[in-house]
Amino acid sequence: MKSVRRTLPALAGSVLLAGSMLAAPASALADDNWPQRPISYVVPFSPGGATDMIGRIYSQGIGNALGHPIVVENRPGTGGSLGSATVARAKPDGYTLVGGTISSHSINVSIYPDIGYDPIESFSPIILTGTLPNVLVVRADSPFNSVEDLIAAARKKEESLSVGSSGVGSSQHLAAELFGSMVKAKLLHVPYNGSAPSLQAVVSGEIDLLFDNLTSAMPLIQAGRLKPLAVTSLQADPALPDVKPLDQLGLPGYEVVSWQATFAPAGTPKPIIDKLYEAMYDTLQKPDVQERLKGVGLTVSGAGPDELLAFQKAEVAKWAKVAREANVKAR
Repeated sequence: MKSVRRTLPALAGSVLLAGSMLAAPASALADDNWPQRPISYVVPFSPGGATDMIGRIYSQGIGNALGHPIVVENRPGTGGSLGSATVARAKPDGYTLVGGTISSHSINVSIYPDIGYDPIESFSPIILTGTLPNVLVVRADSPFNSVEDLIAAARKKEESLSVGSSGVGSSQHLAAELFGSMVKAKLLHVPYNGSAPSLQAVVSGEIDLLFDNLTSAMPLIQAGRLKPLAVTSLQADPALPDVKPLDQLGLPGYEVVSWQATFAPAGTPKPIIDKLYEAMYDTLQKPDVQERLKGVGLTVSGAGPDELLAFQKAEVAKWAKVAREANVKAR
């Protein structure tokens, strides 16, 4: 009887363990088998910008790693909020992602009355791809050849200089507002629906200047159609080593650095987030990808979900203060 009594608890434990393995992991098993179909990667901006380019780089790397294609969808509007809101409402199963930026996932919540999501609570962070400065550009034949020229012209008459942006509350917009406040001049802000149209506007002379992401401005700079006068980081960027920061051109302390990241809807299972992070991180380590990203001014990060979340929270607080002090609100 002793041997029987000793065996029963062990047998019961085995039954319980087997039962738990059969009952619990329906979701875990589903996560293990994920993905089983194509994944949608929403770029909440127009084609041609930094977020679009990064999404297409990821689409190749993730698709190869996970064995299913990544479909990039451009859904521009409201400074990146329209596409981001769509993803926030999507099923948290890993099949819908969004390329988030400083605008869509930190600034907009302080600019627009209702963007349709909370930049922190509505998403599961995956990876911080990297950071990049904006670059102050004018058209190639502009009479302005230096930051000093721009400051002098801006101070002559209020709103005498027009500055474009990819939308109200974008990093381009706030870079211009910070510039104006530091030189004590009021610029005429002209918002566009995305980076590409604002770049075309400055090339054509429709506007005088633009603080655009270095990534999207570089092709036009390299083609000789835009003249770079300064970068918005504290150090010169390797992509434009001869272009000085505004911090060194009479505006000490001036700094605006954009960032690129990827998010899934809140509640996406951790095993899926881990798989996505691994695929994206591995993509960023490829020499050809690093060359492409560094060539357009991106400083590659690769920080994971926890680091991205902490970074994002700090950014939301920082830009809320800047927007409040500059009285920037979407009309």
